[in-house]
Amino acid sequence: MLTGKKVLVIGLARSGKAAVRLLQKLNATITINEGKELEKIDGYQDYLDAGIEIIAGEHPDELFERDFDFVIKNPGINYHKPFILRLKERGIPVYTEIELAFQCAKKQHYIAVTGTNGKTTTVTLIYEILKAQYEHVHFAGNIGKPLCDVVLENDLLKESDHYIVIEMSNFQLLDIEQFKPEISTVINLTPDHLDYMASLDEYYASKMRIYENCDQHDYFVVNQDDETLQQYLQRYPVPCQKVTQSLDHQAQCMIKDNHIVFDDEVIMALDDIRIVGRHNVQNVMLATAICKLAGVSGQKIKETVRHFHGVEHRIEFVGEYHGVRVYNDSKATNTDASIIALKAFAQPVILLMGGFDKGLNLKEMSEYNDHIAHLITFGAAGHRFKEDMHHQSSYEVKDLKSAVEKAFEIAHSGDVILLSPSTSSFDEFSGYEERGRVFKQYVHEISG
Repeated sequence: MLTGKKVLVIGLARSGKAAVRLLQKLNATITINEGKELEKIDGYQDYLDAGIEIIAGEHPDELFERDFDFVIKNPGINYHKPFILRLKERGIPVYTEIELAFQCAKKQHYIAVTGTNGKTTTVTLIYEILKAQYEHVHFAGNIGKPLCDVVLENDLLKESDHYIVIEMSNFQLLDIEQFKPEISTVINLTPDHLDYMASLDEYYASKMRIYENCDQHDYFVVNQDDETLQQYLQRYPVPCQKVTQSLDHQAQCMIKDNHIVFDDEVIMALDDIRIVGRHNVQNVMLATAICKLAGVSGQKIKETVRHFHGVEHRIEFVGEYHGVRVYNDSKATNTDASIIALKAFAQPVILLMGGFDKGLNLKEMSEYNDHIAHLITFGAAGHRFKEDMHHQSSYEVKDLKSAVEKAFEIAHSGDVILLSPSTSSFDEFSGYEERGRVFKQYVHEISG
């Protein structure tokens, strides 16, 4: 399909490797540019044996003497870099692997989700709901699986009509050309990635690209509760059918008598939602609207939501032990994330907070002390966190295991234990994932 086409792949992270695999399948002539030294490139000899050229170094000048039909770049490479701008000035298209996969695959049912917060939870829930109704359902994008791999693994160069749910970062949206989802949404807009984007306005505007290729056969689900989003929808008009959703106002997907209703069909009671927090009710409603538009029955949506305990390490319900509910929010590696978690609960919690001390200011966090029944600090940051939080009922312990032991020692039936560390984990663990898994292991051991 791409025989004779000369393609440059910049960056061999997960998405770059996936792009190379698909390009090999399509018989393209591939050049890889990777910043690492040749001997440090994983699979270097295999690439050479496959006839792929590798040029090491940060975008060497010799690449500008070449003509390429198009370029695939890692989405994390800043598009303001002079090298990328020079490629575009020469009229050479620059894509990410999502655009490559979309252009090469047969026609599929694409559902695309972007926004600042809540993407992974919403995409995972949509994926689980669709699986309850359809046979061929996949997820891709920022959630952890390149679309190129989905295309290869499921033979989508030949097969069509699979459902693919894609979590899209603004980095990925910046380099689309033809990508066109049947259903899309922007969950919300809050400041982020200002180290990458030229301005906050540019960051918000990039999110609006998710629907730019859509037409009247497609749908965009509008979160009416986000004021910033409403402003950008005015500036960048939606070219497809709009379906509205709101927690507080009249909308096609709304709350009525403590039930989620879509176009007058009662889908589920709010009590059916297991993941906590107002923000997660919104995520469930957006997923409901999207899945109804995709043809899923209300009963299938309700059943899936009732059994959905959230994404691992994000206010994840671990279990209930002698009336004490336990949640794992290990992914909260900053205070903003922990504040969101505290606000998700209707009652003050027993908060486990600590880890590697990266010097975070706790002033704003301490303003939420009324959301904390008891504070247990641990790890390298434990002493400072206890001092700076100024909570009247606080305990400092050595490590995470001691924190879990202390939490169960002071907990009573009806209490909530929440691990939301507010910082990274490198004093004790390799990352937040290991910390979250070990926390759940400790909970099961100590509570049993």
